[in-house]
Amino acid sequence: MPFEKQPDAGAKEDVIIEITNLHKWFGDFHVLKDVNLSVRKKERIVICGPSGSGKSTLIRCINRLEEHQRGQVRVDGIELTNDIKNVEKIRTEVGMVFQHFNLFPHLTILENLTLGPIWVRKEPKAQAEETAMALLEKVRIAEQARKYPAQLSGGQQQRVAIARSLCMKPNVMLFDEPTSALDPEMVKEVLDVMISLAREGMTMLVVTHEMGFAKSVAHRVLFMDEGQIVEENTPREFFENPRSHRTRLFLSQILH
Repeated sequence: MPFEKQPDAGAKEDVIIEITNLHKWFGDFHVLKDVNLSVRKKERIVICGPSGSGKSTLIRCINRLEEHQRGQVRVDGIELTNDIKNVEKIRTEVGMVFQHFNLFPHLTILENLTLGPIWVRKEPKAQAEETAMALLEKVRIAEQARKYPAQLSGGQQQRVAIARSLCMKPNVMLFDEPTSALDPEMVKEVLDVMISLAREGMTMLVVTHEMGFAKSVAHRVLFMDEGQIVEENTPREFFENPRSHRTRLFLSQILH
């Protein structure tokens, strides 16, 4: 099944994330500097760059895990401010997968997946469990449903974390370096799940150094450095004809 083409750039009504003149400080450290980004429904964006460039902070601002001090973040037309009702609404629509799996160790895999739908979406337990089992099947780990996180490998736990986010039926998935804590032999099994999500048309923003994934899946690749988006382009142009000296230097260091 081939990947669909990039969403129509002219379809303004299809914009699901709009970031305008975004600034973020940690104390005196200016971590995001006047960032602007529009993401359309079904678009897949890979964000790369050196450590400390603001990549993770940027996507964490999209679901208000980090508060920005200036500028605007809108998700599906809703602006993220201190209004907790808007924040809660957005967090039910925006799934996030972290570098570390953040599973509850005292709950089984199935209980980890059904907690959000039952308590946040008020789904009946039987319905939540049916959905959870279907998603565990999707990420090829259904046989582990009654186990606890510590009984699973890192790659299995990360697939559980992806399934847990999908249980909330999000419109957007954010991935914050989802494979960087994994042993090399476990990386592929997680990337395969992400590739299948991409084929189904999920809107995705992925912070990663997995350049093979970026080449094969992304509509756009963004390069960040010192809190700014320095370059963005199609994967082909990004890798074959990088415009910025900083991008060329970064690629020379990570591509062997």
